[in-house]
Amino acid sequence: MSDFPLIPDRASTLAGQVDLVFYTLTGLSIFFIVVVAAAIIFLALRYREGTKVDRTNPMVDNTGLELTWSVVPFILAMGVFAWSAIVYVQLRTPPPDAVEVYVIGKQWMWHAQHPSGKSEINNLHVPINTPVKVILTSQDVIHSFFVPAFRVKQDAVPGRYTYLWFEATTPGDYHLFCAEYCGTDHSVMGGTVTAMEPLEYEEWLRTPSNGAITAAPSGGAASTAGGDTGQSMAQAGEALFQQFACNTCHVAGGVLAPALEGVFGTEQPLADGTTVVADEQYIRESILNPQAKVVEGFSPIMPSFDGQVTEEQLVQLVEYVKSIQ
Repeated sequence: MSDFPLIPDRASTLAGQVDLVFYTLTGLSIFFIVVVAAAIIFLALRYREGTKVDRTNPMVDNTGLELTWSVVPFILAMGVFAWSAIVYVQLRTPPPDAVEVYVIGKQWMWHAQHPSGKSEINNLHVPINTPVKVILTSQDVIHSFFVPAFRVKQDAVPGRYTYLWFEATTPGDYHLFCAEYCGTDHSVMGGTVTAMEPLEYEEWLRTPSNGAITAAPSGGAASTAGGDTGQSMAQAGEALFQQFACNTCHVAGGVLAPALEGVFGTEQPLADGTTVVADEQYIRESILNPQAKVVEGFSPIMPSFDGQVTEEQLVQLVEYVKSIQ
C-alpha cells in the first residue's frame, strides 16, 4: 500500500473495467477539446482583422457534414453510456454467494462486524478471489465508504442500509477513506482493508481478538475493537431477541405477531393492501418503527425499540432474522 499514488493500485475484479471507462471518457474529452480549440484558433488567426482573406464566400449547405458532426458524437455518447451502464449494473449487483460484512460509520471511525462474531475498528479483513458484500449504515451523519484500489464508494446513511461489493484479487493492505465531510475529524476517519488468502482469512476469523476499547479521535464514541464473545452475530442477535422478549410474540402460529422463520427475502402482504420485501431495511424499520408497515392480519401493537438498541445490536438482530430460514 503506497502512500497516495496518482493512480491507485488496481486490486479488484472490476477495477480494470472502471478504469477503462474513465480513460475512454478522458480520451474522448481531450480529443474533442483539441479539435474544437484548434479550429477556433485557426479561424481566429486566419480571419483576424487586417488579414487579406476572401470573406465573400457565400454560405453553402453541406448536409453530409452536418449529419457527421451530429451523428458521430451521438453514437459515441450512447456507446459510452451503454458501456458504463453495464459496468455500473455489475458494480451494483453482488453475487448471491458473496460474503457479507456489516460496517457502521461513526464520528470518526468505521466499525466492521463479521457474521462469525469477529469485529474490528478502522480495519476490514477480506479474502481474495471471493465476492464480499459490505452492508453499510451510519450511527450519526452521512459517511462515505471509499476504497480507491477497488474502485468502490458508497454513502453510509443514518436510518437505512446501503451496500457495495467487490472481489479483491491481490493480497495486501489498501487505504480506506471516508469520502463525505462528516465533521471536525473527517480527515482522520480512515483505515485499512486487508486482502488475505482464503485460508489465512479463515484462520484470522478463528483467532480471538483482545476486545480492547478503542476511543475515537477528539471525543468520538468509543467502541470495542474485536469484541469476540464466542458468539456469531446470529447467536448474539438471538440472545437480544430473547432479552427483549421478542420470542413471546413472534412464534409459529402466534396471533399477536407473525412468525419470522423464512421471512427474510420474501414478499410480505401489509394491512394497507400493499406488499414489501422483507430485506435488511424492512427488518430495521420494523424494530424501530413497527407501526410503519404492519403485516396483514395483525394489529399494530408492537412497541418501538428506538433508543433501546444500538446500531451494533440492530445488525445482530437483522442477522438473526436472516439466519432462521
